[in-house]
Amino acid sequence: MSEEAVMEFSAATKEMGDKIAGLTLKEARELSEYLKEEHKIEAAAGGAVVMGGGGGGGGEEAAEAKTEFDVILTGFGDKKLDVVKVVKTITGASLMEAKKMVEGCPATLKEGAAKEECDKIKADVEAAGGSIELK
Repeated sequence: MSEEAVMEFSAATKEMGDKIAGLTLKEARELSEYLKEEHKIEAAAGGAVVMGGGGGGGGEEAAEAKTEFDVILTGFGDKKLDVVKVVKTITGASLMEAKKMVEGCPATLKEGAAKEECDKIKADVEAAGGSIELK
């Protein structure tokens, strides 16, 4: 028998996991900051946990890894209407607000978004003919 097949979790582990899974975005962010400041534990790209070292420089590089980005529309090319439709969908803005955002480039479409979300937004906007910058 393999160890994975008989793996069971304690009640305490299940309870803690359920609590973490039920956190709001604000609570999760606060927990992340607490773990980073108090215990030198930081989430790396992809969700893996990185533990800060006692005296080396390795933990500093992980701390500099950016996990949230601002998505900025920098241009709309020759397909303005298609880009306006995509911006409307992404932001939830009205058609007129989306049009004003597109015409007023550069415009921030999303702030503090995860890398995966940014990549999807960038792909959608570029498919419509627009250009995106991540900051």
